[in-house]
Amino acid sequence: MIDIKNYTLNLGPQHPAAHGVLRLILELDGEVVRRADPHIGLLHRATEKLAETKTYIQSLPYMDRLDYVSMMCNEHAYCLAIEKLLDIQVPLRAQYIRVMFSEITRLLNHLLWLGCHGFDCGAMNILIYCFREREDLFDMYEAVSGARMHAAYFRPGGVYRDLPETMPQYAQSLLKGPKKIRQLNANRGGSLLDFIDDFCQRFPKLVDEYETLLTDNRIWKQRTVGIGVVDKERAISLGFTGPMLRGSGVLWDLRKNQAYEVYERLDFDIPIGSTGDCYDRYLVRVEEMRQSNKIIQQCIRWLRENPGAVITENYKVAPPSKAKAQEKMEELIHHFKFFTEGFHVPPGEVYACVEHPKGEFGIYIVSDGANKPYRLKIRAPSFVHMAALDEMIRGHMIADTVAVIGTLDVVFGEVDR
Repeated sequence: MIDIKNYTLNLGPQHPAAHGVLRLILELDGEVVRRADPHIGLLHRATEKLAETKTYIQSLPYMDRLDYVSMMCNEHAYCLAIEKLLDIQVPLRAQYIRVMFSEITRLLNHLLWLGCHGFDCGAMNILIYCFREREDLFDMYEAVSGARMHAAYFRPGGVYRDLPETMPQYAQSLLKGPKKIRQLNANRGGSLLDFIDDFCQRFPKLVDEYETLLTDNRIWKQRTVGIGVVDKERAISLGFTGPMLRGSGVLWDLRKNQAYEVYERLDFDIPIGSTGDCYDRYLVRVEEMRQSNKIIQQCIRWLRENPGAVITENYKVAPPSKAKAQEKMEELIHHFKFFTEGFHVPPGEVYACVEHPKGEFGIYIVSDGANKPYRLKIRAPSFVHMAALDEMIRGHMIADTVAVIGTLDVVFGEVDR
């Protein structure tokens, strides 16, 4: 009699559906996955160790490169941790700007996730639709920080600068005539807030388009319904957070349960699922985009009516403006000391976390009173969710492995940190 044995298959680390440098060793019985062994650590980021050799402000741009799809949300947690140690108050206008850009970042993350997850499962058009909207969101990043991705816009004590009063406009070229340029610049005649407001008014109908493509699509439902099911109790015991936890029916969101910045002043709902499968997590993330849009609109209304400072006046923590540094010796000294030596943080330890698009993103800092952290630990949601990969895939087909990796929404910059 023939002895039939299970065989192993490498998925990645170069596989396009692995969403980074994930090496997944699958033990297969025919096409059915009996065991999945994720191998991580192939990216070699070492962010936590690098932060111990840099001043607090020098480490801030490293945060953008952790989850390089949710840049400002990473910065947000880092700044909150430093502000807790320093015991400084962030101006209210800066808090509203932070919340607005955190939600813009949530849209950026979920749009990339939706486009790639759909593409992985065979829906090709959704990627093009999602990237169409991401272009506008990147323009918002660029207008406020000068960078389309790695913004380094949030700073301890506030944000780098106030929102600009003008939007960059397209210029005529050999490829784009006057008529095309007028169309492209139609919503760029006002301030950044006007541009964001115009986007928010259009966005709900665009989400309807995504749902038309996927939500009731029988092929999409065949690929996601009943796949990677995790019940409520198991999701909690596995340490799930964010859409992974809420998709299993647990009503937990740090923006509501441990409100930070100005979230308690804003009106929004927290969507939850019931089954805990890939389809439920899809529905949760789509509804989160609608709620983020609602939050951004509330922030726009408040910011229009309330001018003010956007960063602390404490020059030990934030540099004086360029104009002041050029006029007064005291401010010039502060400017020089800030960018050469940084600022010293009182001894102690602190943990600060935010409701990142992927879940709870936390920063734990131990300070010995120096101008750089003694220890820095990052609590990355993707790392925790990776641990459940084996359990979620077992008993499914090879093709379902791709759907489960997609539903986790992992980015390896924060896994291999």
